Amino acid sequence: MSQKSTDTKNILANLGISALNEMQIAAIDAAAGAEDLVLLSDTGSGKTLGFLLPLLALMDADKAGTQALIIVPSRELALQIEQVFKKMGTPFKITCCYGGHLRETEENNLIEAPALIVGTPGRLADHIRRGNITVDSIQTLIMDEFDKSLELGFHEEVAFIVGSLKSVSKRILTSATEAADIPEFIGMKEFKRLNFLSEEKSEALALQVVHSEDKDKVDTLFRLLCFLGNRSSIIFCNHRESVERTSEMLKEKGIVNVFYHGAMEQQERDAALCKFRNGTSTYLVTTDLASRGLDIPNIRYIIHFHLPHTQESFLHRNGRTARMDASGTAILLLGPEETVPGYIVDKLEEINLPEKAELPEKPKWSTIFIAAGKKDKVNKIDIVGFLSNRGELKKEDIGLIEVKDFFSFAAIRKTKLGHALEQIKDHKIKNKKVKIEIAR
Repeated sequence: MSQKSTDTKNILANLGISALNEMQIAAIDAAAGAEDLVLLSDTGSGKTLGFLLPLLALMDADKAGTQALIIVPSRELALQIEQVFKKMGTPFKITCCYGGHLRETEENNLIEAPALIVGTPGRLADHIRRGNITVDSIQTLIMDEFDKSLELGFHEEVAFIVGSLKSVSKRILTSATEAADIPEFIGMKEFKRLNFLSEEKSEALALQVVHSEDKDKVDTLFRLLCFLGNRSSIIFCNHRESVERTSEMLKEKGIVNVFYHGAMEQQERDAALCKFRNGTSTYLVTTDLASRGLDIPNIRYIIHFHLPHTQESFLHRNGRTARMDASGTAILLLGPEETVPGYIVDKLEEINLPEKAELPEKPKWSTIFIAAGKKDKVNKIDIVGFLSNRGELKKEDIGLIEVKDFFSFAAIRKTKLGHALEQIKDHKIKNKKVKIEIAR
């Protein structure tokens, strides 16, 4: 069990990090001053710690009530911040609030006011209107990816939330883009600006282009995926309808994939991302919702099925690959009437696809859904033990396990799936009979 502490050394040990980076150190120093802070830094650069560590210095373990509020544009980002904060092992309680699941669950968590609340604008505003969040004690406001919240149409909700916080004395705003305007209602009068955005694209990122003779482009996308092989890839479309249509047409052609966009239920979104992370699906078809805030390592290809509307969108999409020490490739798929956008000045290497397309190797993993999670006192060790003992699976037959509040996902080697499901169907987890099935 990690020690509860606000000491940076202990926190880094709990997180398995040896040292802070330059941006994080600068953010801690800047936040210690009287001014508010605007922190600009690339996606994947460690921004979360860049505001959580300064926040800790502003919190008081002896103080009751909610001390800080973090507003984020998406559920996934909220959950990711909650996960990092819990792993830090501080004495402070955190609660995560977002749409797509029962409000009553969050209301129960808010009865005893947590020191820190993180959430999406719509759900946070709802709780404030209902009186579930005690706003008077909140002294620190953090808006992570603040421009994205406003861009996604949360302007009114964010304005209402900020207007409800009468005791705020410190504001920290973060963004992965420089061009974002700060609305007056946020109340940033004097602030320090830290800009750690890299001007250049990652040297590990290669840019390529594929030309399609057909305006529809799906057949060219199919041939491209066959050419690239079974490598982790994100395919970006500009609209939700296009995401579902493209995903379905690829499935009809034999390409295993999952899709992801903002109109999906939370469980559907969790299932899609889990399948992509654990290797059940090699391809994720998505909107720009997946261009920021998601923790998905080792992505090899970014495919722009639709051209992004702006340079910023292009950069954020590409930021999902070639991260840390890894290399990656961004590929533009151009129809007969499309041209390379003017903001791309690099010479693009052209891919000439072979006429004959051979389907990529199918994934070796499947994902099962388990209708029990953290709130049922079920953890990863329980699931591994259950699958090993009751499902007769060896360690190497069990892949990534993700435990959510009310359900869990586990990757199982495809060749062992049928036998395992047969073995576990009449058994209980933690003395409770729960539904277990192949994740949809």
